[in-house]
Amino acid sequence: MSRIIRAVKETFRKYPMIANSTVYGTMCVGAEFSQQIMTKRILNKTTPPEPIDTDVLKRYAIVGTLISPNILYFWYKWLDKTFVGTAPKIIVKKLLIDQFVMTPPFYVVFFVAMSFLEGKKDLLEECKQKFIPTFKTSCVFWLPAQAVNFMLVPPAARVIYVGMCSFIWINMLCWIKRNDYSAIKEE
Repeated sequence: MSRIIRAVKETFRKYPMIANSTVYGTMCVGAEFSQQIMTKRILNKTTPPEPIDTDVLKRYAIVGTLISPNILYFWYKWLDKTFVGTAPKIIVKKLLIDQFVMTPPFYVVFFVAMSFLEGKKDLLEECKQKFIPTFKTSCVFWLPAQAVNFMLVPPAARVIYVGMCSFIWINMLCWIKRNDYSAIKEE
């Protein structure tokens, strides 16, 4: 077991982008796959059960392997270099900057990339409908998760930690993406 752990650590040291992208992409596909199992097989009692939509899995693989982890890798590298330490003041700065500076454009990229990969004509339509509910939900989930990240997780493991949290979060995001928010109006 220690040999495997050493090999994994060495891979992350030598090839951080590839390792982080592989793990993050796996988490994204795993989250979407688990959502499909839940919605198509467990909750949906049709006979025969609906097939797994592999095209959707491919889109999550592309976004989760090629786009999101690369953005996050450089973001956390910059954030850790700019705000060094784990003092409460530093952690609060990181939390607020991460949630209110990085998160909004990150979700725009997600929705636009998915719309592009789905072949939609209006790449911003879904983003306009779902951005606010997604952002609100992300504040409830990510602020505590990132507090743990910045206080306890070593910098080299940040993208992986976020990837594991993302497995949970992307399940929620998949649910948000599946639902129609066009009727919801912000007050």
